[in-house]
Amino acid sequence: MNILLAMIPAFFWGTTYAVTQYTLADWPPLLLSALRALPAGLILLAIKPSRPASADWPILFKLGAINIAVFFCLIFVMALTLPSAISGVGMISVPVFAMLFHWVVSKKRPNALQACCGAVLVILAWMLFDPNSITLNPVGLIAMLAAISCIIVGSTITKALGSRIHWWTILTWQLIIGGVILTLVSGMQALIAPEPYANVINQFSWSNASGIIWILLLNTVLGYSMYVWLLQRMSVVDFTFGGIANPIAGIACGAILLSESYTTHQYTLMVGMILASIAPTLLNVVRIKLRNSALIK
Repeated sequence: MNILLAMIPAFFWGTTYAVTQYTLADWPPLLLSALRALPAGLILLAIKPSRPASADWPILFKLGAINIAVFFCLIFVMALTLPSAISGVGMISVPVFAMLFHWVVSKKRPNALQACCGAVLVILAWMLFDPNSITLNPVGLIAMLAAISCIIVGSTITKALGSRIHWWTILTWQLIIGGVILTLVSGMQALIAPEPYANVINQFSWSNASGIIWILLLNTVLGYSMYVWLLQRMSVVDFTFGGIANPIAGIACGAILLSESYTTHQYTLMVGMILASIAPTLLNVVRIKLRNSALIK
């Protein structure tokens, strides 16, 4: 049951790419990011009001800038420049980059299983993203790598906070702070290059409205609220398996909404990357169960 619950926010996050391309294709990424972040933060603040301590504002500003302002903008750049399935599957390589980051920065060496699965995932990704078999926008690929870096750095900062700040306060105020930053930067962009913003206003449609509602309410308010709520009640293992819904949603929505299609070989590589990302956790669970069974006997 826990895994099924964890799949809900992961699934909604995985739909971001296809929904954006399908309903908001010509919108500036900065505007989309601001519309996703600031209203969501204000809604969460209304649901459960909170006020950070004076000493917590600097770290919340840093988190809002990295986790929300930069990350959301990169996500929408990916959504508008890369196929949905590629974005969804590519983001599951976060554990590999996190492993390398902690190895270099914290001198925390991965175990043999983690290193092996990480190497397999990198090889499969190299084969999937091969320019000879699929043409991908380099801007989107750079945005993907930068978004992964934001996740790793932001998660490291958040983890370092420990129990100092309540999770809900962190979530609410990083959305508000990041949203304010995005709103200001988006406003500056509108002054410098007003044409895209004018087109958004002049050509606004029900399709655009539905896309904004989906991304704001389901992907952000519901998705992040469930994430925070589940985080206090579930294990890392459950979250790992629940995260499978993210790339699956990217692949499915890309096929349904955007008519994306790939060869059998490419789909096999995608499945291989998904399995490689969860293999260390899966094998560790199996090993623990076998050990417990042996002790019972």
